[in-house]
Amino acid sequence: MKRLLKKVALFSSLSDKDFDLLTSGISEIKLERGEILFNEGDKGDKAYIIDEGKIEIIKKSEGREVLIAITKRGDIIGEIALLEDNPRIATARAKVNSSLFEISKKDFELLLEKNYTATRSILKTVVKRWQETEALLRQSEKMAQIGTLTAGITHELNNPASAIKRGADQLKDLTSELLDSEKKLNSLDFSKEELDILEKFKSKTIEKAGKPDDLDILSRSEKEEQYEAWLKSQNIESPGNLASTLALVNFEENDLNALANKFKPVKLPVIISWLCTIFSFFSLLEELNQGASRISELIKALKSYSFLDQGPVQTVDIHEGLDNTLILLRGRLKKGIEIKRKYAKNIPKIQGYGSELNQVWTNIIDNAIDAMEGRGKIEIETKKTDGDILIRISDNGPGIPTQIQSKIFDPFFTTKEPGQGTGLGLDISYNIIATKHGGDISIKSKPGQTSFEIRLPTSRIVS
Repeated sequence: MKRLLKKVALFSSLSDKDFDLLTSGISEIKLERGEILFNEGDKGDKAYIIDEGKIEIIKKSEGREVLIAITKRGDIIGEIALLEDNPRIATARAKVNSSLFEISKKDFELLLEKNYTATRSILKTVVKRWQETEALLRQSEKMAQIGTLTAGITHELNNPASAIKRGADQLKDLTSELLDSEKKLNSLDFSKEELDILEKFKSKTIEKAGKPDDLDILSRSEKEEQYEAWLKSQNIESPGNLASTLALVNFEENDLNALANKFKPVKLPVIISWLCTIFSFFSLLEELNQGASRISELIKALKSYSFLDQGPVQTVDIHEGLDNTLILLRGRLKKGIEIKRKYAKNIPKIQGYGSELNQVWTNIIDNAIDAMEGRGKIEIETKKTDGDILIRISDNGPGIPTQIQSKIFDPFFTTKEPGQGTGLGLDISYNIIATKHGGDISIKSKPGQTSFEIRLPTSRIVS
């Protein structure tokens, strides 16, 4: 053991007396392949030096394992948690059968106190590890965010796409019904006055198909009973099927009576059936149009969100970016989140990194959804002040405890359970706002009210 430790930078310059003192408390532990040394979130009370084997350093993010590093003989691990007195930021697992030397927190601190060379060595190790870990997890955070958005977009696209397919299948049958209905109608003789009346009812029916009345189930059921009774009074066969469609068209009773008074009993059933078929046909066309418009809206929002086909610095519309973010997060929001927008009208466009600003909005809103467990209220407010734009994103969740508010922008700090996030989302957001845009991001929080305030200068861009 002592032969190996003498070669490790932490111990190499110690006097024999200090070396013997510090190594006397070191013990050896052995791990079998796949065995866990410590888990993410565990208390950090020991550091380790690898004697034989390899140890994988792993961090879970959104259910995925991110391999941060594979350490080998002579490497030290677990020192970051000791230095910061924080929980472990990652899990250590034996890649092969391994043996390690275990150093207690007390001996580790004594080592740094006794040996300047050890302090400098551990500082270099920590800085390098932070840089490597942060680089890997930043990429993982972006991929996780893309995964979240992709899942939401896929879900959102699935509904209109399914509606379009279903509607296209139904349209074949309805087209045949409409042609048959038109044929029956054309076989009857109509005066010019009657044709004018039919044209008015046709236009009214098509208009209703585009903007149907919003009736609740009870009101619609009552309407169906009324229309069925009227159809029976006119001796029209199969009144039940026609009544359900007429309830959607929601003609006034006076209109129906006017039809009955103007047209002979032999013509009235054909006319009613024709109008109902027209309504069904154009209602289906409206559904297809809405489905296609929904898909187009999502694609437009996605393209604008990511600023495809544009350079890294663009003219950015803050409101457009916020709205596109809300569209892409709609799958998560519509389950129980109320959104209130309070946009100022005088917000100018700015020069900035559009896709990265959208990443900030996504991080903050997504965190708010998690904090409220999917139910609550999010308010987004914008204001123009002297020289900058204020964007305030607030939620009515449980709030962030006062004692940790100063840490929330620190890398790897998270209030989520281990494995639920990298702890880099707000650190990334801070760097986007402060470093890339010369702005500022801060937080105010208490139970029932958490607000992130972002200030972006209107006059400059920091590259």
